[in-house]
Amino acid sequence: MTAIASAKSSAPSAMKDRARRGHLLLHAVLIAGSGIMLLPFLWMLSTSLKTPPEIFTYPPTWIPKELAWDNYERALTSMPFGRFYFNSLFVACSVTFLQLLTSSLAAFAFARLRFRGRNTLFVLYLATLMIPFPVLLIPNFIIVRQLGWYDTYQALILPPAFSAFSTFLLRQHYLNLPMELDDAARIDGATSLQIWLRVVLPMTRTTLAALAIFIFLNSWNDFLWPLVVTNSQDMRTVPIGLNSFQGQYSVRWNLLMAAAVSAMLPVLVVYVLAQKWFIRGIALTGITGR
Repeated sequence: MTAIASAKSSAPSAMKDRARRGHLLLHAVLIAGSGIMLLPFLWMLSTSLKTPPEIFTYPPTWIPKELAWDNYERALTSMPFGRFYFNSLFVACSVTFLQLLTSSLAAFAFARLRFRGRNTLFVLYLATLMIPFPVLLIPNFIIVRQLGWYDTYQALILPPAFSAFSTFLLRQHYLNLPMELDDAARIDGATSLQIWLRVVLPMTRTTLAALAIFIFLNSWNDFLWPLVVTNSQDMRTVPIGLNSFQGQYSVRWNLLMAAAVSAMLPVLVVYVLAQKWFIRGIALTGITGR
């Protein structure tokens, strides 16, 4: 009886040890994976502090012999990066606000309002995700040109202000909210717009925050569309400015990497400030089959 009791008491401890070893192994794998993912960023940071001859030394060195901090000053003064930063920040914030506004309104209509052909219209709207962007590039450019928006903020902001993916993501979240809330608000005399503003939006702040980060990052890093619809340096964004360090026969890698590190700072600040909302939004955003 004593042996059986000792065996039963040792079983939970063995399971705890096995679970602890599994957690340690999992954390070791995740830390190793994180280190591998950080290698490109560390190499970019290292290259931004090197002199041109040291960039191509073999074997390559991670820590520069001399820290060339003047690379950042030269990179940011060789081009009007102040204007580039303003354009990128203004465009990214405007696109984020407008896309959240239009997508939340469209998602509210598709998820909370009852009208004929609602699901069919949503499927057709969602089908636009299957059209590659390069196919739409020339038609969109022609429309922008005919509207007189070429090389203006309208061309950079208004076309990306509508997104089928954002509408789909918010609609799936709105479907998880009880319809009884809408019915109770309508009994109190609230309109559909008031329900969207006072009932639905306050309950989807985490999802909106997560989506806002995705939209901001996508707009900040967008290269092809700003390259097509802008011509003057006053309308260029940061990705276009980074491309100016690449010549036909050579690339100024140290200046390019220094400018790229500087371009990452606003994105890191946005993510750090909204990290809690981002994680909660990803955790709470459900994909239902309704």
